[in-house]
This record gives sequence, C-alpha cells and structure tokens, in this order.
Amino acid sequence: MLSIQDVLDYCDLDRGEIEAVAEHEHLPMTVAAEMGESLLCTPEGVFRLHAMIIENMQQALEAGHYEHVKELAQTYEHLQRTHPLPMH
Repeated sequence: MLSIQDVLDYCDLDRGEIEAVAEHEHLPMTVAAEMGESLLCTPEGVFRLHAMIIENMQQALEAGHYEHVKELAQTYEHLQRTHPLPMH
C-alpha cells in the first residue's frame, strides 16, 4: 500500500496544491493527487487547476476564513511558478 508521502513524491504538484484539489472536489488526497496529475496533461487541465484554487480562495474569503485564504494564496503563487497558465 502506498503512503501519502509516496503519492506526494510521485506527483508533480505539491501538498498544498493537492489539498486544494481535494478540498474543491471533496476527494481524498490520493484521488486528488491522481486527478491533479491528469489535469497537468492538458492546457485546459492547467486552467482548471488554477480555477480550483481561485474558487477555494473565494469561498474561504466569503466564509471569513482569512488564514485559509492566505494559505491558498501561497499555494496559488507556487502553482503559478511551477505550472503557469498556458498562452492561447
């Protein structure tokens, strides 16, 4: 059986990015990691990853969870550096 660390080591996303996908899609971390890897394979998927984190930030802001907004903003900054939005 794979541990969550094994999954993280395999994945091209970091823990925060996977947690954001899990939060957005209401999935376990391992499934979110697999989904995130799939999304990285297409420009549309990369757009979707960006949108997921932005949507999570909007929901956290509306709920008044400002510390979570800050964490998600840092996650989004990392995503922008490592997997920037593709140019169309």
